[in-house]
Amino acid sequence: MSERKITSPGDLVEVRNIRQQYTSELEQLALQVELMGVLVDENLERMRTVLHSGDVNVAEEAIRTDDRIDAMNVSLMERSYELLRREAPVASDLRLIVSVLRVTAELERIGDLSLRIAKLAPEHELLTRVPTSFDILETLAGHAVSQYRDALRCWSTLDLDLAERVASEPEVAMASRHLVEALLAYEGPDAVVVALRTMVAGQALDRIADHSAVLGARIRYLITGDPDHLAAEVR
Repeated sequence: MSERKITSPGDLVEVRNIRQQYTSELEQLALQVELMGVLVDENLERMRTVLHSGDVNVAEEAIRTDDRIDAMNVSLMERSYELLRREAPVASDLRLIVSVLRVTAELERIGDLSLRIAKLAPEHELLTRVPTSFDILETLAGHAVSQYRDALRCWSTLDLDLAERVASEPEVAMASRHLVEALLAYEGPDAVVVALRTMVAGQALDRIADHSAVLGARIRYLITGDPDHLAAEVR
């Protein structure tokens, strides 16, 4: 927060009041990010339900929730830019606001990826056509959601050890390779369309895990202030 010149006791009281209000705004900003993260988490669970059952009604609810996620993203960006403009924050306050901008962008992207899978609900039967690849998709979904939830918990607790684990979570290259092998082994007349729909889901799940790792790296930077951690956000 920018410095204000104090010339009287009244000025000191005013500065304290301004600081308390500013601190409260930062706390509310961080809390709103967490609430946005909860909405994304709810859609990830809907994504898993759709992946498992093909429930079109759940997919439609996911679409409606995604509109709320997008609206929150815009609102949080506007509030962050307003705080940057009005307060010229420094040090940890600046890291928090800049991190809010990065984290909300990642949350919005994860939400979009979960929606990509939910929108496959009308074609769910195609995803189940190859049992081996379908089992791999469900395994990937479980891994992606678990990693995301760890990342969200990092934000709320600022747990550095957990942030380290989320940021360094190994990629699921082996599962992705097995997915491709299972699809190549399928020789039905609809093999191409089955492969295309399955790979859309598989790649989305892989990217959700990647974006969750980026969240871990960003939160690790927020906690430590070490700029070396920023390189881990490039995935």
